[in-house]
Amino acid sequence: MNIGEASRASGVTQKMIRYYESIGLIDAVRRSANSYRVYSESDVHTLAFIRRARRLGFSVEKIQQLVTLWRDKARSSADVKGIAQEHIETLEAMIDELVAMRRTLEHLVACCHGDARPDCPIIEGLAAAAAPPSKPTAPMKARPVPTGHLRH
Repeated sequence: MNIGEASRASGVTQKMIRYYESIGLIDAVRRSANSYRVYSESDVHTLAFIRRARRLGFSVEKIQQLVTLWRDKARSSADVKGIAQEHIETLEAMIDELVAMRRTLEHLVACCHGDARPDCPIIEGLAAAAAPPSKPTAPMKARPVPTGHLRH
């Protein structure tokens, strides 16, 4: 099947199929006499595997590891489980950051009157968070903005 048919069958865009091939995530496919890519059912199955892994948020590097393990019939399921557990930890950290961001925004919105006045605690909170630190620090995680400096 051609790339358009492989795209429809796998749910992966043609652009991403070409990208996955260029980075070695999928094997180089055979070419027809007129140099068009020709995909097999196995290629489509691999593309669908990659799409499912991407939808779960795995990085390309982790997907490469998972594809390699998937193809290795002598694999250890412990290796696969380790990758999945590590990804769960990453997702949990991302969720924690998103929850903190939501709390900060909820607090700022609650402090804002949302009327015709120009003073706005949301803008002030964002400006305070955007101020450069006085000395270099580790990357900041989203956390609630202190209420003491906001106008009500």
